Amino acid sequence: MPRLLHMADVHLGARHDDLGPKAADQRERQFAAFARAIDLALAEKVDLVLICGDLFDSNSQPRRSVERAAVELSKLVKRHVPVVVVPGTHDCYEPGSIYRAFDLAELAGAPPDSNLVTVMTDVRQQVDFGPLGVSVLSRVFPAKRAAESPLIAIRAAAEKARGEGPRAGNYLVGMIHGSIAQPGRFEQDEVIVTTDEIAHSGLDYLALGHVHSFREGRAGGVAFAYSGAPEPVALDQDGAGQVLLVNLEERDGKRVVTIEPRPVGKTRFKKMELDGATVASQAALAAQLRELADPDLVLDARIVGVHSSELDLNVDELTRQLEGSFLRLRLRDASVVALPDGAAAPPDTILGALTRDFRARIDDHETRGDADRAAELREALLLGVALLDDPTRVTLA
Repeated sequence: MPRLLHMADVHLGARHDDLGPKAADQRERQFAAFARAIDLALAEKVDLVLICGDLFDSNSQPRRSVERAAVELSKLVKRHVPVVVVPGTHDCYEPGSIYRAFDLAELAGAPPDSNLVTVMTDVRQQVDFGPLGVSVLSRVFPAKRAAESPLIAIRAAAEKARGEGPRAGNYLVGMIHGSIAQPGRFEQDEVIVTTDEIAHSGLDYLALGHVHSFREGRAGGVAFAYSGAPEPVALDQDGAGQVLLVNLEERDGKRVVTIEPRPVGKTRFKKMELDGATVASQAALAAQLRELADPDLVLDARIVGVHSSELDLNVDELTRQLEGSFLRLRLRDASVVALPDGAAAPPDTILGALTRDFRARIDDHETRGDADRAAELREALLLGVALLDDPTRVTLA
């Protein structure tokens, strides 16, 4: 029963220009997740490791970064656990590819022709692991954009492998870095495959990279999965943070593939909504959020509902005050101020008539989903009430 570890989209060396001074920390978090994935492979005694593209964030990486990755791969080499790498779209196999500039197998200490570290190329597109009973198939293009679906070549190779000598009974595992076509979403990308092509590929398992969130499925009799990134590359990717343990086995004469996500990333995500009616003050809200402080947490907090007209809340100021307590904090105020009570003003007064008229118009626009117009009317009503209640408190510019 061959056991595989499938990972992708590590993006070592990502610049993270949007993170400012936190960029270096995020690069270290990504490398640490990669190291934990290698350690997990060893602890789980897997037979083969697959890295399905974008191990590096770009082809422009300093030698020290490649050597650092190779040190982790050398742990597998020393334990005789083979690893297969396919270039992605960030580290694509173009003329200036990082895989042409550096010999990853040599840097990891793999003996020549040992198949312990294999980088798939436009020339090398299959590697057989006889003792494991596994053949790995890929199709790598010498450019970022594929001229055709890689599954065309993989299907042909699979058909050939099924009928060839001692390898005829091998489990066939495909590796692709690309998107599964989805109308309205993934119709155009550098590398595109379809579920119909997967179903007719002849593979037992298709290991995918490029989508940074975990996803698994079946097409025909073929199991496929995106492992997602081991650590989020962008701090809005809450489906990242794991690698996959994949078991290939025979049950009652049928080949069965089981997929188990295992966490290796540290980043956590939390979305929460806060009822504006419960927010007593900015200081109280700050204290409430500070209780959740965690340097590994990406917190997306949204204030909703109706808040008191007495509440003075500056979300930008509060975000600056608290951002050091989280990996990232996004605080949004989608609440609205409470409208004045129409019953408080006699119906035969200007204030009463104004309140009733504006409330009816606000309700109408909210019912129709015109939130912007409803918000404008709310502000107008509050200003009108303030003017009529005590004209000396309001100055019109």
